[in-house]
Amino acid sequence: MTFIKSLIAAAVDWFCGSSPKVLCGAHVWREGVAELRRRANGRRESGAFLLGNIEKDVRVIRKFLFYDDIDPHCFDNGIVEFNGRLLHVVHTECRKLGLRLVADVHVHPGGYGQSSSDRENPMDPRSGHIAMILPNFAKGEFVPGEFGIYEFQGRDNWINHSQEGKRFFKLTR
Repeated sequence: MTFIKSLIAAAVDWFCGSSPKVLCGAHVWREGVAELRRRANGRRESGAFLLGNIEKDVRVIRKFLFYDDIDPHCFDNGIVEFNGRLLHVVHTECRKLGLRLVADVHVHPGGYGQSSSDRENPMDPRSGHIAMILPNFAKGEFVPGEFGIYEFQGRDNWINHSQEGKRFFKLTR
């Protein structure tokens, strides 16, 4: 049944001409998620800024920049409490690498729904920012459709793209 659903989704994508809004190399994604899992250690949240390029309105993830590499105390209470005054470090790293902040990702202990803290405190407060949430402390392999994908619209408004899966976020070779 999953194969048939995949075929139908591919046919709809082809017919409608829709393209994903986020792309990431499968090896970059797998390595980044594995590092999130390692840092979470099954007991606390972990997260990363996702750096890359924006090409024809498609965000292409090239690198994970882990929150606690910038703010070593951001998980002291077990949840993400990133010191916003350190965001300039992210932008400095982007300039150094010729990249941009294109999204962020963090893990939750249970499901992938946004907490009130997630909704009220986007890691990048600009409209259009993409925030992803991996469930179960990132235990397992995560492909689009198995985690939360949220697009910030400004003023505590978010669009939930989680169910769009590969139509919104695609892993590439």
